[in-house]
Amino acid sequence: MRIGIDLGGTKIEGVLISSYGKTEHSIRVATPQGDYHATLGALAQLVDQLGKLTDQTLPVGLATPGTISSVTGKMKNCNSTCLNGQRLKEDLSQLLNREVRVANDADCFVLSEATDGAGAGFDTVFGVILGTGVGGGICHKGELLQGANGIAGEWGHNPMPPISIRAESDLQERRHCYCDRFDCIETYLSGPALEDSYFKSTQKQASAATIVQKASEGDANALYQLDLYQERLACALATVINLLDPDIILLGGGMSNIDDLYKEVPRRWCSYVFSDECRTLLSKPKHGDSSGVRGAAWLWP
Repeated sequence: MRIGIDLGGTKIEGVLISSYGKTEHSIRVATPQGDYHATLGALAQLVDQLGKLTDQTLPVGLATPGTISSVTGKMKNCNSTCLNGQRLKEDLSQLLNREVRVANDADCFVLSEATDGAGAGFDTVFGVILGTGVGGGICHKGELLQGANGIAGEWGHNPMPPISIRAESDLQERRHCYCDRFDCIETYLSGPALEDSYFKSTQKQASAATIVQKASEGDANALYQLDLYQERLACALATVINLLDPDIILLGGGMSNIDDLYKEVPRRWCSYVFSDECRTLLSKPKHGDSSGVRGAAWLWP
């Protein structure tokens, strides 16, 4: 048995999972907003609740919206910015009086799917998070690759390839990212990015889910923005294929629920991939929203 925790921007999920992958128990609580110490307390309380369900002191894995700096040992690159600069792994280990393993949420997502999900059996698996932010992770032959700087797979903070920026408004205005750079892939492919594109086109506020629904009903503005989104995603993922050449790419996060992506994006990315064919598969995850928290548990072999 082991405990997996997924620390998200709005919720924290914890699971008690068996060594053969069965989720025995799950708990969700709201994430304290902008308060590091309250977040630390919520994590400890969740571990304590799950621990009371067994008579063992269980290993704990934690999925976070950032990564640990190899230079300082502190969190970096978190879009939940109250975590940045904090010694989360050290503080939580001390609070729980046991070792905690920590990895980026996209890394945990791909580890889960490569272990016993839709990516199981493939040599090279690239996992993508398309949600409030955009992240990525890589598994090769079942092993998570984190890299010399702990940022392997972080394609969301590469610049969006200019060839896919074809809306007139996009040519006139650069998009500022929370990382303090401009025109990151995240600023075009996250859920809030789609909402912002729609607003600039229509001057109307709508959630990403509403925009997708409007497109299915034939709304011209929504169809146009969804078409742009698919083209940008295809172009951005083609850069991953050209560099990594994965067997399969798995989409997670709220935007991954758009069914048309799995048909349209592979058809479109062929125009950008440096090959006469592209055998890379694009797939939904087997474990859905639970992949991140399951992957956190799988940080322990």
